[in-house]
Amino acid sequence: VKTCVPGDVFGELALLYNCPRKATVQSKEPSVCWQLDRDTFNNIVREAAQKKRERYDLFLAKVPLLQSMDTYERGQLADAMGSESLPANSDVMVQGE
Repeated sequence: VKTCVPGDVFGELALLYNCPRKATVQSKEPSVCWQLDRDTFNNIVREAAQKKRERYDLFLAKVPLLQSMDTYERGQLADAMGSESLPANSDVMVQGE
């Protein structure tokens, strides 16, 4: 059971996987809810993924070691990439892991 607070979202799994909702949401006080139809949601997700891929591809194209890769290969690598923010003095990698 989840208790939502202002700004929370719900129902995204039904949108992502095109399936019935797995839970009922009840308001305990007067509330304002915004809804998003599946087509709009999918367009937003697709556009965000495309922008991420383009941003990573531009970065990868500048890496000398990857100059021999073609656009398709760089795109595959870009799709697999992610970013993570770390606080100062964090271990990025640990020997032996």
